[in-house]
Amino acid sequence: MSEIVLTLLGGLVLFLYAVTSLSDVIKKVTAKKPKKWLLQFTRNTFTAILTGAIVTILLDSSSVVIIITIVLVNSGLLTFRQAMGIVMGANIGTTISSQIIALDVAKFSPILLMIGMAILLITQKDHIKKYGQLFVYFGMLFFGLFIMENAISPLKQDPTFHEWMLAMDNPITGSVTGALVTLIIQSSSATVGMAILLVKKGAISLVGGIAIMLGAELGTCSDTLLATIKGNRQGIKTGVFHLVFNFTTIAICLLLFLPFVRFVEWISGNSTLEQTLANAHFLFNFIGVLVFVWFLPWFEKILNKIIPEKTQTSLTAKVPDVAS
Repeated sequence: MSEIVLTLLGGLVLFLYAVTSLSDVIKKVTAKKPKKWLLQFTRNTFTAILTGAIVTILLDSSSVVIIITIVLVNSGLLTFRQAMGIVMGANIGTTISSQIIALDVAKFSPILLMIGMAILLITQKDHIKKYGQLFVYFGMLFFGLFIMENAISPLKQDPTFHEWMLAMDNPITGSVTGALVTLIIQSSSATVGMAILLVKKGAISLVGGIAIMLGAELGTCSDTLLATIKGNRQGIKTGVFHLVFNFTTIAICLLLFLPFVRFVEWISGNSTLEQTLANAHFLFNFIGVLVFVWFLPWFEKILNKIIPEKTQTSLTAKVPDVAS
């Protein structure tokens, strides 16, 4: 049992290291382009949502995009309204990683590792080496998934693990678990990825997987809230909006949990369980944005009232007229 757990943790560490390193390398490859795109293509709410989604797909991290957005809002280069659109778009963009994981690409990880290593060994140019690093980290990411997938299989036979997984069928329990796991490992992609692997291996049901996914959406707000510390009111409102948006959509989904599960199953048709869970991740975020976007002006007014701009107060004391 201890060997299985250590293998699972090893795969998770490899996955998390690859995700972090991948984001760093992608930022280096694209240089300042993400900031430029966020500034240039966010003229209205629709383009802000679209840009947020596309940049998140390219950077493979919604947290990175939202943190960049908070920085831009703090500096006054983006308005709070533009930031809200980017945040919602980032939530849609992050679902693409779930679709990739569900495609069972883990078995191709050695190919990516070999291509990346070949590029690193052949070239001496730094700008080309970055692309080699991209292949290596993508390979490590998928290899980490491969390790976790193989470690999960024997765990299904363990009574304690089986009982714990059955508890995930309760939407509240599953959501709380997903949120706590995401808070600990600081990666919603990893949490959803593990849920997809568990569903694929039959360790948990689709219901349990969707519940964990919902919790991961809440847990991912922690790092963006941390980014608002020492920021101005506009930046704080952006982080709070991310929390409010995710919490509200999760609460509504939990209230309509079974109809949502049935809707996902109907949309997915004869798809595999892991693909169905990936579809649930996309549909949850897409529908949430589709509904929430109509209430943006209302939420903007509320947050502006709750977190108003600091007013400049005069610190100059009134000096009496001694000449009179």
